[in-house]
Amino acid sequence: MRVLTKKEEDRLKVLTKNSVSLTLIEPTETGLKKSIMDATGSVRNYLKENYFHDYEVQLQGQENKINIQGLIYEQFKVFKSNISLYRPNTKKGDPRIWLSGLTKHANANDIIVIVCFDGIIHAFNLTQLPIEKLIESAIMNPLKELVDEINSKENAIANELLLKLKKIANDGAIPSMVNADTSVGRTLETALGIAINSSKQPDYKGIELKSFRGKKGNRKNLFAQVPDWKLSKFKSSAEILDAFGYWREQDFKLYCTVSSITRNSQGLSLKMDSDIKQLIENSDKSNIGDFVVWTLDKLHQRLLEKHRETFWVEADCKIISGKEYFQYTKVEHTKRPIISQFDILIEQGIITLDHLIKRNSKGKVVEKGPLFKIKPKGLDLLFPPSEKHELIIN
Repeated sequence: MRVLTKKEEDRLKVLTKNSVSLTLIEPTETGLKKSIMDATGSVRNYLKENYFHDYEVQLQGQENKINIQGLIYEQFKVFKSNISLYRPNTKKGDPRIWLSGLTKHANANDIIVIVCFDGIIHAFNLTQLPIEKLIESAIMNPLKELVDEINSKENAIANELLLKLKKIANDGAIPSMVNADTSVGRTLETALGIAINSSKQPDYKGIELKSFRGKKGNRKNLFAQVPDWKLSKFKSSAEILDAFGYWREQDFKLYCTVSSITRNSQGLSLKMDSDIKQLIENSDKSNIGDFVVWTLDKLHQRLLEKHRETFWVEADCKIISGKEYFQYTKVEHTKRPIISQFDILIEQGIITLDHLIKRNSKGKVVEKGPLFKIKPKGLDLLFPPSEKHELIIN
């Protein structure tokens, strides 16, 4: 797809701001004449992620073509369209897509927005339509109605969660459940009625909750992900511990932060190999060198799974009669991380990795990570513009 113009970028930002999940496609002159477009990787992934179609399991040939109801939007009219999804017998069955009637609504190399919503594929011309004007218009129009409906549905759960958090916050400070760094999150989840578990899925109806103590400037947890042991020199957390661990009183452990911009006291650092799409952890010990690997595809997948939508909840802390209490005060609401930024932020040392490995009294090795964490200033770099809310009602 060609590079977007400034006007197209601005229109895309308006759609993102209004919670519209979408993909883009560019019809070529040949494609318009032959009524055919290549379903690019981003289009295929979008249709699959939204449970509309999976080209990977589709057989070749016209007899295996899938048709989906579609709508094409103009400024004040909507036109029905039959969306064809298929893999031809020729050219190795490269995935194809076509929107019937598109030639009446697009010129060659226009950028077309595709939105999967409510069982229908909605399409409109990013290049030609005055999207911001239509969405902000006081006069109802088809595109405004669509965006309003998407916005309402997308934000329904977030609004529900925000109301619950405001009630908890305005009921006053809550005593900590446990004496641990993780207690700020566990206490809030318990107050919300969320069972404590080790699931990798988001916490509240698809929204991830990340709580942290205010005024500490601590890095924020993004997600935990073990290396790809099959690709790694070391095959377990126990090997990492044995190579780099140390004694602290009665515990043999490795609790450390690893960055791409400096080596830590254990001689460990991260390095990015974009050519083979891997993040590699390296030791300065010549007999060890590179010892574990994460594929960037897996890290990107975990980031998207965990932070499709996140509430970052800040708490003020105070000690009363020797016990910690949490007063939850603020929420930052983020959506859809920018995947390309993840790699850059690792290279810049803004996203780092923490090992939390320990051998317990029974000789069993326990790994709480590895945890990928981001510095506070990094949220604005990893996510599109967020929404911030005060929880305390004055």
